Formats: sequence, C-alpha cells, structure tokens
Amino acid sequence: MRQEQNSDIHPLATREDGTGGISDPWETAYIRFETPEQEIEKFAERLKKLGVDRLQRDARIVELFCGRGNGLHALARLGFTHLEGVDLSSRLVGLYRGPAQCYVSDCRNLPFPDHSKDVLIVQGGLHHLPRLPESLEATLTGMHRVLRKDGRLVVVEPWLTPFLRMVHAISSSHLARRCSLKIDALATMIDYERRTYEQWLSHPELILKLTHLRFSAVHESFEWGKWYFVGKPL
Repeated sequence: MRQEQNSDIHPLATREDGTGGISDPWETAYIRFETPEQEIEKFAERLKKLGVDRLQRDARIVELFCGRGNGLHALARLGFTHLEGVDLSSRLVGLYRGPAQCYVSDCRNLPFPDHSKDVLIVQGGLHHLPRLPESLEATLTGMHRVLRKDGRLVVVEPWLTPFLRMVHAISSSHLARRCSLKIDALATMIDYERRTYEQWLSHPELILKLTHLRFSAVHESFEWGKWYFVGKPL
C-alpha cells in the first residue's frame, strides 16, 4: 500500500477531477491491479506462510500502510479479533468496510502508546517512504517503540530478485501493457512511484542494516521479487 507523499515529491500524483475532488492515478491503478477478493486471498496466503496464523487470536495487531484494508480482511478471516489499520490516504481508508479500527495517520509517527501492540504488519508500504534513510529510520523507530517486548514485526516488500527484474522487463513492453490490464496497472503504479520505488530497490544493504539494528530476524527470505521478514524487537 502506498503512503501518500507531498506534491513536491510526486508532482504528477494528484490532479483535480471533474467533480472538484482529487483523483490519484496511482490509487486508481492500484484498485484495478487486482480485485479485493484476489488481494485478500494473496494476503491470507502470505500471512500463513510467515506463521501469523499460529499467533493468539486475541493478539493486538496493527497493519501499517493498510490502504483499502484487504490485509485487515485477511486477518479477520484468519480469526483475529483486535485489529487496527493506519494509512495516510483518506481515500483508501474510506474504502474499508470491516471490523478493524482504522486511522488516517503517518506511519512515521504512529498514534499508539509505547509497547501497546503485539504484532505490526507491513505488506508493501515501506518502499513508498519519501527519503532514505531518514523516513525508514523514523518508521522503524516508531515500530520498535509501539511493539511489546515479545512482539513481532512482519514485513513483505519488493526486492530486486531475478524474478522482479523479469517483471520489470515485461511491464516496460508497450505490447504487454496493451494485452494485459494487470500489467498496465502495475506499470502505471511503477511510473507514478518510480522515485521512491527505485530508491528502495537500490539500497538493499542500507535497508537490511537499519532493520537489523532494531529487530532480530525470526524469519527472513528473498524470493519471487519479495523480501519476507519476521522479527522481534531488540
């Protein structure tokens, strides 16, 4: 999910629509990239892969960069009962209809007391942060502050594996974009987030160093264009 950025960072990310509201091409592409049901199923499989389904069902869980809330729906389907979400996009948060309490807030400044949450989950939000290392340091520091001592941080983010390089090559093809709405939506999202996306992919050592300074890895893997990380606060 994308954390909204300032207009000086993404000057083309917003435009006035015909009704006087704001229409964001990135969010439009994200919404058409996959159906809500497809995304919920994808998130549920990821969470099970990372062992989240083995946690206590009354764990206090927050999904950061929650977007339209399909990760929260996946968690609810797995039986979790204390769910919250945070995202800077009021438009995406407004699309959520479910049992979780959601907040329109900056994930670099989390609105929760110290050591108050059992699990924090990020599924595709850190690579939208505007500046490295500052924005990532602020986010990780906040996560560390909010998590209980025996809590868990769960992260799934893009990573420049051979598979992702192949995806980039396909999505840069005009023919592929014409033939597939999904590929075109992905290419559009990359176009509008290119600065932060490429910044993220080009600093793997820095990202891992900052993360491992604050969290000890319980699980970490790199596959299918993703970094999968489960850690506990140091």
